[in-house]
Formats: sequence, C-alpha cells, structure tokens
Amino acid sequence: MVVDTRLACWFEDCQYRSVSKQLEVLGPDTKCCHNVATTSLEAGQAAELAVAFKALGDPVRLRLLSMIASQRDGEICVCELTPAFDLSQPTISHHLKLLRQAGLIDCERRGTWVYYWVVPGALDRLAGFLSF
Repeated sequence: MVVDTRLACWFEDCQYRSVSKQLEVLGPDTKCCHNVATTSLEAGQAAELAVAFKALGDPVRLRLLSMIASQRDGEICVCELTPAFDLSQPTISHHLKLLRQAGLIDCERRGTWVYYWVVPGALDRLAGFLSF
C-alpha cells in the first residue's frame, strides 16, 4: 500500500519547505532490509584482509606496491625503489617490511641487494573481495 504524505524538509540551514512524497507502508511480515552481502567473512579472513588493507592505507606503501607490481620482469631491486621517494633507505625498508608482513610482496637477498615482487594471487584476492 502506498500513502501520499507531505513532509517538512530542512534546507539551507534555516528554511523549511513542504515536500510531497509517496511512502510504502510495509506489512508486519515484510522485511525492512535486503540481504546485502552474498557471503560473510570468517574471522580469520577478516583479520587477514584488515592487515592487508591497513598496509595499503599509507600512500608510500601504496606507491611502493604499484611500482613493484608494474615491473615487466615481475621484480625490482630496492636500489631502484629508494630514489623514487624523498625518504631514507631505512624508512623505505620499514614500509616494505609491512607490505611483506601483510602477505602482499615477498623478497630475496642477492648479494648486497634485495629484490621484491608481488606475491602471486595477492592482488587478485583483494580485488575479489572488493568485487563481491
């Protein structure tokens, strides 16, 4: 059943205006909310995703991940990452460590340099969560 009603609306911080609106009257058995999520996250999944999204919450780490992911051969040396930022090498290493702990990137030491790459499937996992 639809009911016509007139509502007083507040606008421009000081004025009221009468607005006509049709409202649907719901019966006692009608649910007011639709099931929005098709699946719910388990506690472990939510914790894992929270760590990943927290790691991506910093602009420097987001740029680092973007630089690593955009490499043609799939990996990049830390010596190529550091000059791209106006930050010290230890600060860059700290940001890279947080991305590693979040499971987004991995690394390997080769002599004096460390090479980084995106963990296969890590970005797809995040994208899959966002596209539910």
